[in-house]
Amino acid sequence: MRSIWNGAISFGLVSIPIKLVNATESHSISFRQIHVEDGGRIRYRKVCELEDREVRSDEIGKAYEGADGAMIPITDEDLGSLPLPTAKTIEIVAFVPGDRIDPLQMDTAYYLSANGVPAAKPYTLLREALKRSKKVAIAKFALRGRERLGMLRVVDDVIAMHGLLWPDEIRATDGVAPDAGVTVRDQELDLADALMATLGEVDLADLHDDYREAVEELIAAKASGEEAPHAPAPSGGGKVLDLMAALEKSVREAKESRGERVVVEEADVEPIRARATARTTARTTAKPSPKEEVGKKSTSTAKKAAAKKTSTAKKATTGATKSTSAAKKATAKKAPARKAAPRKRPA
Repeated sequence: MRSIWNGAISFGLVSIPIKLVNATESHSISFRQIHVEDGGRIRYRKVCELEDREVRSDEIGKAYEGADGAMIPITDEDLGSLPLPTAKTIEIVAFVPGDRIDPLQMDTAYYLSANGVPAAKPYTLLREALKRSKKVAIAKFALRGRERLGMLRVVDDVIAMHGLLWPDEIRATDGVAPDAGVTVRDQELDLADALMATLGEVDLADLHDDYREAVEELIAAKASGEEAPHAPAPSGGGKVLDLMAALEKSVREAKESRGERVVVEEADVEPIRARATARTTARTTAKPSPKEEVGKKSTSTAKKAAAKKTSTAKKATTGATKSTSAAKKATAKKAPARKAAPRKRPA
């Protein structure tokens, strides 16, 4: 790969000669502008407005336009002689955990290649130190006429650098979020959870650019004189009126796309809705309100008191019964036995 910048990584007193290589490439299909009537190419020519003639690339330089419209020429030598330590050096300023970097700051990615045999040892040292610490290096560097912020991390066995936007280049989120009056029901969250679980995970290596493939097919068809492919007519769509129905349908279609068997609509959607309702009901009834808790405690106390009184009454009744029985036995003991009257014999 062709390097776009040569310099060194400054790691304390250690200097590591490196080459900067683009880590990404664009596969976008580019188009030319043409004259619709005859198909002729539309070209842009660089013309000097003072001389009214086209100029060559080696005649073109840079300038800063002042507030009054005056042009202040700036040469590459001017920029190269700036008193910046990062002009030819990637200067590491700190090591921080990777989750400290907001993805919004991420910009262009580069690979850092060791430049020459002497650079191999310090390069490997920095790479292994980053691996073991599980941190990333924050650095400053100058590229294409401006100083930039960068983040160094390890990819496979290579040190990669992501250009970072400066913190003041990240716009605030004011006015972007929806109005605060929107509420989401528990049933809707449960269905969203079910949809997320159904979609599952994906290997990013399996994803590809469908639009680019469609454009390539279009170009091939036109080049061979065949009819260009057309997208099918939309089947409806429009404004979503029932969010629950849309979520349920999404879950069903996701299952079908994954090859899961969906018997009928009712067999698939209703259990999901029932589960969502059951979860919500369980959440609602799991914890009684303070009034219900007080009522329950009062009822429980009353029940315990009544049970205690009943138990006491029963014990008293049992005692009385036992006393009566003992008295009867005592009376029966003291009373003299009655003699049986003699039977009269017949004369």
